[in-house]
Amino acid sequence: MGKGPGLYTEIGKKARDLLYKDYQSDHKLTITSCSPTGVAITSSGTKKGDIFVADVNTQLKNKNITTDVKIDTSSNLFVTVTVDEPAPGLKSIFSFKVPDQRSGKVELQYLHDYAGISTSIGLTANPIVNFSGTIGTNVVALGTDLSFDTKSGNFTKCNAGVSFCNADLIASLTVNDKGDAVNASYYHSVNLLTNTAVGAEVTHSFSTNQNTLTLGAQHKLDPLTTVKARVNNFGKASALIQHEWRPRSLFTISGEVDTKAVDKTAKVGLALALKP
Repeated sequence: MGKGPGLYTEIGKKARDLLYKDYQSDHKLTITSCSPTGVAITSSGTKKGDIFVADVNTQLKNKNITTDVKIDTSSNLFVTVTVDEPAPGLKSIFSFKVPDQRSGKVELQYLHDYAGISTSIGLTANPIVNFSGTIGTNVVALGTDLSFDTKSGNFTKCNAGVSFCNADLIASLTVNDKGDAVNASYYHSVNLLTNTAVGAEVTHSFSTNQNTLTLGAQHKLDPLTTVKARVNNFGKASALIQHEWRPRSLFTISGEVDTKAVDKTAKVGLALALKP
């Protein structure tokens, strides 16, 4: 664990990664190549049903400045420039999308032993201002996540959360959607050697009075192969197996079945990531 509480996005992240990361029903191929000058080019293609989408991302690192340029099949151009540590604990990020003239944004992140702050503002006449912050330690953290629309004068997002963690347990509670939803998550590391862990997430929506419960687990069969499984209270059961067949190159196959409609065809996803 790090010294400080981290950013707000890290509240409940361990449980979210356990329950949702790498599960998919699409077919995806990602290839990364690196040049001797430090330029990394990543090509990615995804087949979603009858639709195929792709993008190419070029990343250039020069000292503490990282520039990412991505173009997709819809001819959208995404540019992100990240300056790491212009001052101790500070990170600045500038991003924009072409042809969207309202997409320009500047973000500042600051990490301290007892606080983590992220703030961003859109580069428009009436920008949306985002602010998230946490205070505490690497054991207990309290945070909030806000978005304010200067054009309408309204808060478009108002979330708050708290997390507790020790050597093998992480628990979090967040209030989202301006108080309409409550989310509680739990992550427990059972065995560090085999990366065995269990997790759970419960969400309650006050407007619909609906509860969602998701349970999941992961385990390393060997140093290169990981299996994961999850199930929710709506009868959706998923599983995946991921194999690192060479360093940093992963092959993942995942599947999902609806136990309340077993006559339906199971969803199967494949992902292959090749890195040098």
